[in-house]
Amino acid sequence: MSAVYINSASCISVQDTLNENILQNLAPGNSSNIIKAIEPNYKEFIPPAMIRRMSKTVKMSSVASHHALKEAGIEKPDAIIVGTGMGCSQDSEKFLKNVIDNHEEFLTPTFFIQSTHNTVAGQIALGLQCHAYNFTYVNTSSSLEFSLLDAQLQINDGEAENVLVGSTDEQTDRTMELYCLNNTIKKEADLPVDYLNSNTDGVIWGEGASFFVVGKDKTENSYAKLKNIHISNTIELSEVQDFIQKFLVQNNLSTHDIDAVILGFSGDAQSDMYYTKAMDLFPDSAQLYYKHLSGEFNTASGFSTFIACHILKEQQIPEVMMINSEKKENIKNILLYNHLGGDDHSLVLLEKA
Repeated sequence: MSAVYINSASCISVQDTLNENILQNLAPGNSSNIIKAIEPNYKEFIPPAMIRRMSKTVKMSSVASHHALKEAGIEKPDAIIVGTGMGCSQDSEKFLKNVIDNHEEFLTPTFFIQSTHNTVAGQIALGLQCHAYNFTYVNTSSSLEFSLLDAQLQINDGEAENVLVGSTDEQTDRTMELYCLNNTIKKEADLPVDYLNSNTDGVIWGEGASFFVVGKDKTENSYAKLKNIHISNTIELSEVQDFIQKFLVQNNLSTHDIDAVILGFSGDAQSDMYYTKAMDLFPDSAQLYYKHLSGEFNTASGFSTFIACHILKEQQIPEVMMINSEKKENIKNILLYNHLGGDDHSLVLLEKA
């Protein structure tokens, strides 16, 4: 497949990523086990009457997609593709609560209609009056990667020239309670977390929305060239290095050609071992981590893709992300490696545009 270009990048996260000087203002958070996104003033982007009916993930996505399209100078994309792990869980919970409270009778359809995972892509299309290809991927932690892969296929097949690709996930009270009960989320007693040397299970949970315009042609504002993506549902710990090396060979690269590798250390002792194995392959690369800045969630890789785009464009690596002391003058190739709890492993290769 031919490479495509990431021509704009926008992100709403637990960091102040909608403002300027993003790389300089990153601040880690490791003392609370659930961290919430910094939300913009929605009234500047969405009519007040509509805001009331929108769940958090729809609002975040509407604003992030607006910023991405504006930066790329595009009014209507040729396709809208969104990846999400949990979808509109706030409205799903409201609908299920309604079912229980009303004994399965006299239910209004609103919460059900708004609870489907493709609500986000649909709402963006409605706002733009865009009748083009509209698709939602729900593949846990590789939802964004599948969305980017689809965008690449759409462009390579001549079906589209500019595709709006996004990832989004929100927190809900009940889901967070359940995650605490099954130890997905760290216990209060295990805080603060040392992400790189954790010996306890569980993660700090975050949320956010990241949107990109992926285009056929390079523009003046291009962030990166999206070279390739590889996804595998399960990998044995002993297979990690082989998994990465095979991917690099496919792209005519060696580990020495990777200037920076971004790993998804989450503070979960059991699943972080995959990243520790991967680190051994890249002694000469700048080794970075990011979930101490974003929290862990299904589409956290959207945050790392957004940050990687900025690193390539600005040619600087934030100190707060560095694992080793390797600094690169010229950053050309960045490899992103992510999984969630040891499943759905993804590799994304970005090159300087």
